Amino acid sequence: MNSLRVARAALRARPAALRTPLQRRGYAEAVSDKIKLSLSLPHQSIYRSQDVVQVNIPAESGDMGILANHVPSIEQLKPGFVEIIEESGSSKKFFLSGGFAIVQPKSALSITAVEGYPLEDFSAEAVKAQIAEAQKVASGNGSEQDIAEAKIELEVLESLQAHLK
Repeated sequence: MNSLRVARAALRARPAALRTPLQRRGYAEAVSDKIKLSLSLPHQSIYRSQDVVQVNIPAESGDMGILANHVPSIEQLKPGFVEIIEESGSSKKFFLSGGFAIVQPKSALSITAVEGYPLEDFSAEAVKAQIAEAQKVASGNGSEQDIAEAKIELEVLESLQAHLK
């Protein structure tokens, strides 16, 4: 008899007075707490709050949404936007150059990056001008390194442009 059958048989054999319903955690219980978030750069902390409901991160393994009571983990971040949804319903976005997100027990989340900027710091016109410049280099006759760097720059700028709209 396998162990699952043994466990089921033992549960059924208990007297009715001792039977209690199995405890299950529902969605509402999973998100009842808030996330304690710290978003830091090497030279400063750019966001800190204990009233965060959800944080969306650009992890190398895929985009992730983190809620309270998330399983502890460490995720490497790729360049992109971190979206912070506060208890009030407002949302803040930060562009990060990459880094790490560490989810700790008791709904603590630490995000560290080398560079990070609020979305409000970017100008749609400046991004559009930089895209045009990067496209010239990417399609030009420059060195392989210049063309590769221009393609990476284009990818980042186009992502930034999509968030600015």
